[in-house]
Amino acid sequence: MAGALLEMRGITKTFPGVKALDNVNLTVNEGEIHAIVGENGAGKSTLMNVLSGIHPYGSYEGEIIYDGQECRFSSIRDSERLGIVIIHQELALVPYLSIGENMFLGNEQVGFGGINWDLTYQKAREHMLEVGLDENPRTLIKDIGVGKQQLVEIAKALAKNVRLLILDEPTSSLNDEDSLNLLNLLKRFRAERGITSIMISHKLGEIAYVADRITILRDGSTIETLDNTESAVSESRIIRGMVGREMVDRFPKRESHIGKKALEVENWTVYHPLYTERRVVDNVSLNVRKGEVVGIAGLIGAGRTELCQSVFGKVYGAKISGTLKKDGQEITLDSAADAIANGFAYITEDRKGDGLVLSNSVTHNITLSRLQLVSEKGVIDKDKERHAAEDYREKLNIRTPDVEQLVSNLSGGNQQKVLVGKWMFAQPDIMMLDEPTRGVDVGAKYEIYSIINRLVGEGKAVLLISSELPELLGMCDRIYVMAEGRIVGELPVEQATQVAIMDLIMQASKGAKTTWTN
Repeated sequence: MAGALLEMRGITKTFPGVKALDNVNLTVNEGEIHAIVGENGAGKSTLMNVLSGIHPYGSYEGEIIYDGQECRFSSIRDSERLGIVIIHQELALVPYLSIGENMFLGNEQVGFGGINWDLTYQKAREHMLEVGLDENPRTLIKDIGVGKQQLVEIAKALAKNVRLLILDEPTSSLNDEDSLNLLNLLKRFRAERGITSIMISHKLGEIAYVADRITILRDGSTIETLDNTESAVSESRIIRGMVGREMVDRFPKRESHIGKKALEVENWTVYHPLYTERRVVDNVSLNVRKGEVVGIAGLIGAGRTELCQSVFGKVYGAKISGTLKKDGQEITLDSAADAIANGFAYITEDRKGDGLVLSNSVTHNITLSRLQLVSEKGVIDKDKERHAAEDYREKLNIRTPDVEQLVSNLSGGNQQKVLVGKWMFAQPDIMMLDEPTRGVDVGAKYEIYSIINRLVGEGKAVLLISSELPELLGMCDRIYVMAEGRIVGELPVEQATQVAIMDLIMQASKGAKTTWTN
């Protein structure tokens, strides 16, 4: 391994009321893949924002040495000029611009009289092929999947002559196949082009697979750096460094006491809201009982999210048909307000876009789902509202100096806890959880799993969507498998394995409609 390309020395960064980084030190060698791990709020993303100039010089203490020179970046453009490119967890792509336009946004290929579009799309195509993306560069971003969008971001970095690539949770929205392809791409860039990468991820199996060294942060401080080249570092060893203790069980134990059917969905069909001839949910029938966690497995695009959103007051879809029953009684939900009033909750996978009001406080976000519980005659009781927020901060271990803190100032994992608290406050009978632990560390995941167990212990019914098969296998009583908008299998957890689930999906993709039940 070559010498150090990057050294960050004594980095300290303070936000109002909280010290996010406390004398952090990081050394990254040239040509390595270096992982940074830690619990939510440990300071991982903040450290990378300091490195990339998002938090400019003067807003933090310490020094950055890159390629032997001290750097004092005042903006992200300064770092990009030296080949330091950051790809955030929330992809910075414009949906209604083409792939080529996105790749050179802010880095336009200028010719006589304006932008040289032929050169733009030619170079875009070249960089796309480097990352294995075989699409027309004139295709709009909105018309390609999340996995391909991630490749566009990497191709965009190549267009900026990247030397140090920073990836913040790059696989959080990807299925297993796309994740593996991305990790192998980083390995290929390391071997063939000498590109150095820094990767932040909560998926410890991926970290162990791809990283040369692993730096662990805890509570804003550097704990240790582990060598993963000579002997593989185990997930349990990484977890011990992250949380400061051994975690024997990744999933809390639960005794199932399953009751009567709480939710029944029968012959449910949904069409795309814009392309109304396209069926996205195809004659789906399922049920969830009180005290039961039922999972929905499937690849991206299988229709899982569309199913739950359409059930939740028809907030997604067109030409929706089918029957919905709660506690054996047929009901009609024509809006999200109808769904909430009838005891439904839907925790979206997009917490920033659809789940939270980032510019508002933790208090307001938690009580927003049912303001009538903290109001009298239409006037909010501020003391009651704050008390409710404090209660959920304690229950969910939300790390914030004060419940009046803006949600935008919290880490991703703590934002996710606020979202869970918001819907718990609504006191639902049926909770639909769409990727509830996305971008959340192992300790916070365990806390969310414990909350789910507590809910079903109280007789609630939980429908859980997850792209992480171990999560479904560890938490669910039954698992439905979706593919191409249809239910293609149902497995009691005793019979469910990752292989069995993937077999059902693969059979469906070949046109075989399979049902595997007890």
